[in-house]
Amino acid sequence: MAVGVFDLFSIGIGPSSSHTVGPMRAAAVFAEELKSLGKLAGVASLRVDLYGSLAATGHGHGTMTAILLGLEGFHPEKILPEQVEDRLAAIAETGTMQLAGSVPLPYGVKDMVLRPLTILPRHTNGMTFSVSDAGGEVLHSATFFSVGGGFIVREGEEDAALQELEESKKELPLPFRTAAELLKHCQNTSLSISEVMRINEEDSRSEEEIREGLLHIYSVMEGCVDVSLKREGLLPGGLKVRRRAPDWHERLLKEDKDRDPKYWQEWVNLIALAVNEENASGGRVVTAPTNGAAGIIPAVLYYALHFAPGMDKATQQDRDDVVVKFLLTAAAIGVLYKEQASISGAEVGCQGEVGSASSMAAAGLAEVMGGTPQQVENAAEIAMEHNLGLTCDPIGGLVQIPCIERNAIAAAKAINAAKMALWGDGTHRVSLDEVIVTMRETGRDMSSKYKETATGGLAVNVVEC
Repeated sequence: MAVGVFDLFSIGIGPSSSHTVGPMRAAAVFAEELKSLGKLAGVASLRVDLYGSLAATGHGHGTMTAILLGLEGFHPEKILPEQVEDRLAAIAETGTMQLAGSVPLPYGVKDMVLRPLTILPRHTNGMTFSVSDAGGEVLHSATFFSVGGGFIVREGEEDAALQELEESKKELPLPFRTAAELLKHCQNTSLSISEVMRINEEDSRSEEEIREGLLHIYSVMEGCVDVSLKREGLLPGGLKVRRRAPDWHERLLKEDKDRDPKYWQEWVNLIALAVNEENASGGRVVTAPTNGAAGIIPAVLYYALHFAPGMDKATQQDRDDVVVKFLLTAAAIGVLYKEQASISGAEVGCQGEVGSASSMAAAGLAEVMGGTPQQVENAAEIAMEHNLGLTCDPIGGLVQIPCIERNAIAAAKAINAAKMALWGDGTHRVSLDEVIVTMRETGRDMSSKYKETATGGLAVNVVEC
C-alpha cells in the first residue's frame, strides 16, 4: 500500500518508534507466523539477535522489553500502558514469557544476543528471530528491519515491498512522490494540499472514516498530554531528569488565566515537553512521524487551535475541521520524506525525525492559516532547511536529552517557518524537494557516531550521574 496518513500517525508506546514500536511489531508478526504455520507447539527454544543501533542503544530505548511484548502477541497500536507494566513485571518475576500468548518459554532481556558492531546491509536497525525444537532443529527464522516511524521491512522482501508500493501509488487518484508533483496536482485541480491527500486517502476509506480516524488520533495526542501533566518526579532510566511539564502547567494556569497571546510560546513548549516526557516514560503516544519527534505536531496544532487568528470564536466543528486539515497536510509532507529520504534517526540522524516533524507541522499550520499550496510548500522547506545536519546522540541511549527540549525548539521553528512563508507569495529560491534530497545525502555522509548509537556528541561528552 502507498504510505498514508494513518501510517505516518499511528498509536504506539514510547520511547522510540524505530527502537520500540518497530521491534514490537516485528516480533508480533513473527509470533503470528509461528501460529499460522502450525509450528508453535513444537517450539522449545528461542533466539533473538539485535544488530547495529538496536543493539547499541536498545536498553535505553526499551527495545528488548518491546520485543518480549511483541513475541507474546501484543501490537504497539493496541497494547495499553497498564498491560505493558503487568506483563513486563510478570516476565521479570518468573523469568518466563508466553510465546504468541500460549507457549511458556524461559526467556528474558538478558537472553538476547547484542551485536552493536554488526550492521546488516539493508538498515542499521536489524533483528533476527529464530525458534528451534527440542532436538535443536530450526523451525522458523526471519530477519526484520525497523526503518523509522514504526515501519518494518522483512529481509528478502525489500524489492517486492517497493514494487507493491509503486503499484499501489499508480492506483491512487492523485499520486505524488515529490513536492513538485504534489504542487502540480494542486495547480491542475485547484485543490489544496490537504484536499489532494484526502482524495488519495478516500481510495481506501470513506471521508467520514478519515475524519473520525484523524480526530481520534488527535484525541490520543490530547490524552497523552493530560496523562503527562499528572505525573511528577523523575523520568525512568538513570539520568535523573526531572519532569517539568506538571510544574510549568501549574505556573501557566496562574500567570495566564485568560489565554493571553503573549504566552503562546510557553504553551507550545509545555505541550511539546509533556508529550515527550510521556514518551520517555514509555507511555502511549502518537508517532508523528516518529516517537522521538512526537511532541512537535501536537504542540503546533495546539497553537493553531488556540492562538491562530479567529480561533477564539471558532465552533467545535471549526476546530475539528482545523485538526483534519492540519493532519492531512502534515501527512502529505511526511509522504515526501518517506519517499525521497528517511524518517529514521538511526539512518539519517535527528534531521530525519525532528526535522521532518518540524517541516510537516509548519506545512499544516500554513495551510490552516490560509496559505496557498506554494506557501505551504515554502513553510515545509524553511523548517527543514534549518534542521539540516541535526544529529542524534541521546545521552545514555535514552530518548530524554536532548530529545525532549529539541521537540519544543522545533515546534517554535515550525511556527516561525509558517509565519515567514505566509508573509511571502510562495516563490523561493530553494525547493522543498532540493532540501529533502540534501537531508538524505547529509544523512549518508554523517558519521555513524551521530546516528542514534550513543557513541558521539552529547552522548559521550556529558558525564552520566
